[in-house]
Amino acid sequence: MKDGNPSTIYLKNYTQSNFLIEKTDLKFELNDEISFVTSNLVVRKNLHVPNVDPTLMLHGNKNLQLLWIEVDGVRLEDDSFHKTDTDLSIPNMPDSFELSIKVSIKPQENTTMMGLYRSRTMFCTQCEAEGFRSITYFLDRPDVMSEYTTTIVADSQRYPILLSNGNLIDEGTLKDGKHYAIWNDPHKKPSYLFALVAGSLSFVEDSFKTMSGRNVALKIFVEEKDLDKCTYAMDALKRSMRWDEEKYGREYDLDIFMIVAVDDFNMGAMENKGLNIFNTSAVLVNPEISTDAAFQRVEAIVAHEYFHNWSGNRVTCRDWFQLSLKEGFTVFRDAQFSSDMNSSVVKRIEDVNFLRDHQFAEDSGPMAHSVQPDSYIEINNFYTVTIYEKGAEVVGMYHTLLGEDKFREATDLYFNRHDGSAATVEDFVVAMEDVSGRNLNQFRRWYSQAGTPVVTVKSHYDAANRSYRLDFSQNCPDTPNQKNKKPFLIPIKLGLVSPDGEDIGLNIDRENEVIFELSEINDSISFDNIDSRPVPSLLRGFSAPVKLVYEYSKEELSHLASHDSDGFSRWDAGNRLYNMVLLDYVDSLSKGHEPLKDDYVISVFSSILDDQTIEPAVAALMLQIPSDKALYGLLSKIDPHYVSKARKFARVMLNEALNENIYSKYNQLCFDKAFLPSAEQIGERSLKNTLLSYIVLDKSNGLKTVYDQFQSATNMTDKTSALNLLINHDKDDTYASSALADFYCQYKNENLVVNLWLQLQATNQQPGGLSRVQSLMEHESFTIKNPNKVRSLIGSFASGNHFNFHDKLGTGYEFLGEQILKLNTLNPQVAARLVTPLTRWSDYEEPYANLMKKQLKVIKASPGLVSDVYEVVTKSL
Repeated sequence: MKDGNPSTIYLKNYTQSNFLIEKTDLKFELNDEISFVTSNLVVRKNLHVPNVDPTLMLHGNKNLQLLWIEVDGVRLEDDSFHKTDTDLSIPNMPDSFELSIKVSIKPQENTTMMGLYRSRTMFCTQCEAEGFRSITYFLDRPDVMSEYTTTIVADSQRYPILLSNGNLIDEGTLKDGKHYAIWNDPHKKPSYLFALVAGSLSFVEDSFKTMSGRNVALKIFVEEKDLDKCTYAMDALKRSMRWDEEKYGREYDLDIFMIVAVDDFNMGAMENKGLNIFNTSAVLVNPEISTDAAFQRVEAIVAHEYFHNWSGNRVTCRDWFQLSLKEGFTVFRDAQFSSDMNSSVVKRIEDVNFLRDHQFAEDSGPMAHSVQPDSYIEINNFYTVTIYEKGAEVVGMYHTLLGEDKFREATDLYFNRHDGSAATVEDFVVAMEDVSGRNLNQFRRWYSQAGTPVVTVKSHYDAANRSYRLDFSQNCPDTPNQKNKKPFLIPIKLGLVSPDGEDIGLNIDRENEVIFELSEINDSISFDNIDSRPVPSLLRGFSAPVKLVYEYSKEELSHLASHDSDGFSRWDAGNRLYNMVLLDYVDSLSKGHEPLKDDYVISVFSSILDDQTIEPAVAALMLQIPSDKALYGLLSKIDPHYVSKARKFARVMLNEALNENIYSKYNQLCFDKAFLPSAEQIGERSLKNTLLSYIVLDKSNGLKTVYDQFQSATNMTDKTSALNLLINHDKDDTYASSALADFYCQYKNENLVVNLWLQLQATNQQPGGLSRVQSLMEHESFTIKNPNKVRSLIGSFASGNHFNFHDKLGTGYEFLGEQILKLNTLNPQVAARLVTPLTRWSDYEEPYANLMKKQLKVIKASPGLVSDVYEVVTKSL
């Protein structure tokens, strides 16, 4: 908690640590009331820092109870050091010494879930970004890397499993019913990668033979009741390990790799060296309780955290301003993995949809920041979609510019050059330059300049000379503290589609796709021997994270949606057409006019239904009209209710025009197969349930068809898809209430399914949404102390129930403000993330804008605001 305004930390002020910790020996004595941590540190002055100040400054936390300090075996008197709520300073230290510190802590009272805390009956840790300072006094910064040996002592009956980083080197029994385990991690690491788990856990185990022939033990630790939910995660882990060897040449480096599933966790998972701690939602799945989305999420997160072993652990980040160095790079790597395991087109569409809905919104709002921020108040607030997803897009542009082979060569150089060290974004860029021979100075602006560049394109066809020219211009809007942006280097992958739907050869080699590098504010590219005016297929594969402006006609978009050979661009053309029509509908509704049926949209929709060559997963995405959030990003001022009505009109229009075709296609997909979380089956279920979302609008038989699917469903995806449609469309409550009750009764002992049950109700768009959420907060299944529950109910309502959250009286905003203040000190990270739906208040029409701003002011004026919440709120105002 802060008294007054928290201070700002700047990248330009970075300096190396005056001291380094060569070895860290930790002993944890875990007890139910008070636990003890003893650290023995081998410390030396940093030889790279001239004129080192002899005062050792260690990071700490107000909840640490300091018991004693020893330097080279000599106990220090109280007047020979200085302690505050945030640090411990010891003056006049020698060039090298051994430092011992003993503290007591109370993990059971740690509701922030940073540092050492209790989740249900187990002890566990989360140290990224600055949680280790809640465990003991230390140099808690990424560029101080040390070799860790960890001893854990606890009651052998209550805590039979004792885990930490590295390899187990000793274990045994002690008197008084206690036992111990000693772990050593031979690889130097920063404190944020430290991990500890102690509890009564069961595990599944397997092994993996590396490319050099070593056998690695694999274990996933869970509560005994969850043993049947680990098989898929274990398989995903082995596939990730093999893929990383084959794609990047990276081999695992310890004797054992462990995952622990924890129910109370602020994040999805954490890549602690050799001991990954996962949110239960990111590791536990089985066919009886898990949706396809849950299986895909587990596969992606298991891969992401494993890939961090090299892009994050073996090579870590020098300071938190380099966060995207490990996160953006690893998101790119896990996206490649998911593309290889499933459909590359579907993966790209899903990633771009997420980027446009969330990261573009962040770029255009008050929290906009560059991929490498130049300042922050609270580092926890910078685990953002800009750092992760836009950071991954930046890495993807290297891949586009260098090509597959050179990119791999550059990553090999980067890993080999910086193995065992704390690197910077600049180090990564230099590796790309050294291998490619290119000067990437201009490309560096993707790291330093915030905002989403806008690329405007105009076309010119000269029939007499059979030539075609595309004129490009770029600009990037002002963002907080950044104006007059310099031009980016933007790789634009493009092709030309002829009137008969064929790709046109673009050069002497008749290639049908080229990469145009836009580096100036204005530039052009020309093509010869073009027999007739083509339709440009621009930004294929979404080759750069930009907004593309080209005045396509509905006819041109329809043509690309039917014929473009690039799967992403084909979807994007249909999506642009839907956006164009929906924006017209919003405009009509705001003026009191009834929208008109659009034959182009119906035609595209019909052609997708009839096309047997499109893979089902892609067809499902092409048949989904843009989300509320997608449309918000295209409006100068947002009225959520007009957007909701426009989307509903479009869906009703499509169902009425193509009802028979939709039913026919749906019935073709209603076959009984043994469940597999395979790409093929996931695509079929996705298409089936997309069609069901239109069938529910059929007044004669829609709800009955949906309810029949709910009752007969043999998998969680079909069951929850039907349940979601019932509660959102069953106005007379013919089926919805009984279906909800039946669902809860069947799955009330499955915590992850109950979270999904809460989420479905939180996003129910029918009137009365706030009262439903308030009622559910009193339900036996909800507790505000669990982040998954908060995200499922409160977070889903605020970010996903636009109709009810944006009430014209502001009651939704007031409710959210109350919950943020409840969580302010209880769990600052979760509280800060809940502020996000209020941050873009200036984008909304009145009365929404003023009411959202008012609630931000109420939060800001509240006493005892923690830095996490303070930063988001003040920047938003």
